[in-house]
Amino acid sequence: MNAPLEAKSALVTGAASGIGRAGAMAFAAKGARVLVADVNDEGAAETVALIEASGGEAAAVHCDVTDEAQVEAMVATAVSRFGGLDLAWNNAGRAMAQAPIHEMTLERWQASVEVNLTSVFLCLKHEVRHMLEAGGGCIVNTASGAARVPAPGRSPYSASKRGVVGLTAHAAQDYLKAGIRVNAVLPGLIDTPPVRANLGSTTIEKMAPILPLGRMGDPAEVADLAVWLCTDEARFVNGQAIVVDGGGILA
Repeated sequence: MNAPLEAKSALVTGAASGIGRAGAMAFAAKGARVLVADVNDEGAAETVALIEASGGEAAAVHCDVTDEAQVEAMVATAVSRFGGLDLAWNNAGRAMAQAPIHEMTLERWQASVEVNLTSVFLCLKHEVRHMLEAGGGCIVNTASGAARVPAPGRSPYSASKRGVVGLTAHAAQDYLKAGIRVNAVLPGLIDTPPVRANLGSTTIEKMAPILPLGRMGDPAEVADLAVWLCTDEARFVNGQAIVVDGGGILA
């Protein structure tokens, strides 16, 4: 078994399904012990069961990443359960209903920014506090391809995800000399339950021919990059925002 992360502990938010679940499973496959965090307790338990069925070690924790007390408790749980926190993937986020800017309510704007950007700040704040005491670590934040090419009708989503890219770069510079690397992944159109629910099978079929590889991305294709960024193979990669979309944004 290739276990470059053996004896490491990892935290993944939004890990009850989709990209987060794939990430938790990928960390475990590389030998890490994984704390699976989500507001969906049933889905988080399923992720833990899948990891354990494959011979890995994991535990689940309920966490609303917009609530600082819950975020602080989440990090404390990782430290107490696994003896520390070496790796973290701040993946939780949500795309709100579409609306043009002139019809966007302040409440919808604030809700999107809170779950997509402020949550990353809160996670970074408490993860970094521990990693500074421990002497280092690696963090990955999930932004979006919409940070580069705005998603039509989703101004708060695009803006908040671009904010994640900026926050990532800032954190990378702030903590470089403390041995903490921070990078971001920017997924394109990935085949997850929310995407299928929002688009529908008919729309997906119509879109397939114009997608870079004729298909949506697989969650594992994002997870593999995020996990690699947390290995020693990526030891000279810091402050980067890497697009994972099969070439669509840059094509």
